[in-house]
Amino acid sequence: MIREASEIRARLRQLADKNTAKVLQAFFKTGPGEYGEGDVFIGIKVPPLRMLAKECEEAPLKTLKALLMSKIHEERTLALMILVRQFERGSERMREQIYNFYLAQTRFINNWDLVDGSAPYIAGPFLWERDRKPLYVLARSASLWEKRIAILATFYFIRRNDFADALKISKLLLADEHDLIHKAVGWMLREIGKRDTAAAESFLKAHYRKMPRTMLRYAIERFPEARRRKYVLGQI
Repeated sequence: MIREASEIRARLRQLADKNTAKVLQAFFKTGPGEYGEGDVFIGIKVPPLRMLAKECEEAPLKTLKALLMSKIHEERTLALMILVRQFERGSERMREQIYNFYLAQTRFINNWDLVDGSAPYIAGPFLWERDRKPLYVLARSASLWEKRIAILATFYFIRRNDFADALKISKLLLADEHDLIHKAVGWMLREIGKRDTAAAESFLKAHYRKMPRTMLRYAIERFPEARRRKYVLGQI
């Protein structure tokens, strides 16, 4: 098992590919003024990172913090993959430690893929049988990524047919200005609709007229075409 940050970084450099890096830099909007401004990619796709995460799953939190603090996106991705693996296999004490560590590092969980690959697998399951107030603190944050963590964490609840917090946090985020929040909220509403159409439609009927268009489009994506058209045209 690989445990030291220096060893892990050496392995990552072996996997790096310049052509892939160029594609990823563009895909994740890393240019001036874009949401991922300044993020650096060395060009490693997800499957090799997952394989490496298995080899590094015993890395201590000290190592993972060093990786999370890196400007290199793949180092942060790998750190979160390892954290998720450790959380899934950990004792209750270990899970609590990982959850607290995770929330203390949110400034480094700063792209949509980093949030989506971790919040439903760490924050969501940890809070399943606990007070969920921390999600509301995150939802009211000035940080785009903390707000996305809040709504994506509820995906764990949604998968278990518990929609209350997802709907409450969706309401809190209705007026958010960022497209990545619109997409995330719409996605969660769509997931609710796949499991309980009535619950999703009750929320949509109350709020769809003031929803950002992207949020609405995501939310109604699985509806029958005629039903989608009525929402888009404001005829519900």
